[in-house]
Amino acid sequence: MSERITQSLKKGRGFIPFVTAGDPNEAVSLEICKLLAGRGASVIELGVPFSDPMADGPVIQRSSQRALDKGVNLARVLALAEKLRASSDVPVVLFSYLNPILRFGVHELCDAAKKSGVDGVLIVDAVDAEARQLGDSLRRHDISLISLVAPTTSDERLESICRKASGFIYAVSRAGVTGANGSMSDEAEKLVAKIRMHSDLPVAVGFGISTREQVESVWNFADAAVVGSAIVAEIEASSEAQDAVSRVEALIDQLLPLQMAAHTHKVEGSRL
Repeated sequence: MSERITQSLKKGRGFIPFVTAGDPNEAVSLEICKLLAGRGASVIELGVPFSDPMADGPVIQRSSQRALDKGVNLARVLALAEKLRASSDVPVVLFSYLNPILRFGVHELCDAAKKSGVDGVLIVDAVDAEARQLGDSLRRHDISLISLVAPTTSDERLESICRKASGFIYAVSRAGVTGANGSMSDEAEKLVAKIRMHSDLPVAVGFGISTREQVESVWNFADAAVVGSAIVAEIEASSEAQDAVSRVEALIDQLLPLQMAAHTHKVEGSRL
């Protein structure tokens, strides 16, 4: 399944949307994922709600809390992923912090993620020995541990991370937390160039991407753009849960050029 991620992103001009699983509720969250799969998503990142998301800005922090308030946990995120897999072949990556995974159990996660059709797991705060152990466990189940690198990552660590990476490499565009930003940093392009020296895996750039101009700018030097806070903000702004789907759809129309329809994945049992 990890190969499915790489093949999807190798096409170039990739789009990786992030949504917090279970926000505004699980049924609508699934509909939003189906919408994204049908509207050009190369990979979908499903955020696992966590009470202390230290790498995330206020928009995603609030979405995590909304999902937690509805009782969404890792088991229910995996159930949502399985429902999405039943109707779509889009690669799915879980975006999580380490604590929910340790509480669930690493071996249990590997088995459940394989059963649910999850292709990769990105663990924001797993580094060094922990990351290696988790990566080995996931790899035995043909699931990628997605690696994060930042402009502040040293050359030595960058080379080491790239050597062990699988699926794709997530390049953080700037220091700080997630959140829509008015401009793209030149540091992102420099970082991607350094990654290319050590790996031929696809590279996705995220943190702060919220406009079509930014998406197309990223496509000039990377394989995919990750959009998270801008999508989650539309979900938060909906007056009723079902309005969230149409608001996200309108945002995607603004973000992606029309030709992205050619990159869509199969989606069954959806209103799309």
